[in-house]
Amino acid sequence: MNEEQFKQNYKKAVSHMKTNEQMKKRVEQALNTQHQGPKRQRKPLYIAASVVIAASIGLAAPSVWQQFNGPATPTPQVAEVTPGASFDPIVIPKMELPDSQGKGAMADMMQLVVYGGNIYTQSPTLLEGANALDLRGEKLGTTTGGIDELSGQDKYTELASNIGEADIYAVNGYDKDFRIMSYTEIDGQVYAQLFDKNNGITIGTGADLIGKLHLEGNVASAQWETFDSWNNGKQQFQPLAADESLESFISALSAAKPIATSPELEENLYGKEDRKMIYLTLEDKTQVPLVLFGEGLVRYGNVPAFLEVEKGAFQSFWNSLGE
Repeated sequence: MNEEQFKQNYKKAVSHMKTNEQMKKRVEQALNTQHQGPKRQRKPLYIAASVVIAASIGLAAPSVWQQFNGPATPTPQVAEVTPGASFDPIVIPKMELPDSQGKGAMADMMQLVVYGGNIYTQSPTLLEGANALDLRGEKLGTTTGGIDELSGQDKYTELASNIGEADIYAVNGYDKDFRIMSYTEIDGQVYAQLFDKNNGITIGTGADLIGKLHLEGNVASAQWETFDSWNNGKQQFQPLAADESLESFISALSAAKPIATSPELEENLYGKEDRKMIYLTLEDKTQVPLVLFGEGLVRYGNVPAFLEVEKGAFQSFWNSLGE
């Protein structure tokens, strides 16, 4: 799909789903305020869509906008992790609903659905509409919309959302306690979106997070992209062999040490450009993006945890991607 097709489809989907206008305005306002660099010449609506996607894969952390004029990329310092070691688990608390005064509301730009008393947020994993039917499981209900950044606790009822009215389904092959999907057909065109519950969980190793994505043994094809390519919208995707080397890295990722996020850590990581993005297309056609940081850390979307991969495995894979 080229850029023009993407924009047309996005506009059509947004119009149909009656996405909250106030939220879209806030996205554009935030961009106008924060984006000070000269790079990425894109129109506002397309930018809004891209920021949502970028935020979902962990690229557009708040500090990313500060790095356009940042220092030169330093030499990566890969972390030390002992293979097979056990780690202190990271507990990601259940996402809090806003209280009666509205405190604790969701991030302004994050799309969400309330299901089973939990909050599912927009998944970093992508799924083309044409491939969604095969993954569509049992129908779970229809969202009601109505949530925005000013909504109080009383608005967070079952199947409330900020995506408008859409049918919600289980996803074949995935635990609905982790992943659900919206599925809408407009003039024969399918629009599907995945939502993950990455809160109210404990991460003892990378497997507790990455394992839910079913990466091991299921990668059909892969690509990677330099930070410069992503940052400048070049879309210079490079082939990545779905071979034993990649499987070995995924195994190391499953055994990785979880590191909780902190403002200091994010400022350090996102203040540099030594990042590489990999895109793993699985046998079920879902596309999983992962962000690799030169320090030896990997992140999936905006999950508030990094995975510290064993030094040798990370460095070998990092080097194999090239510059």
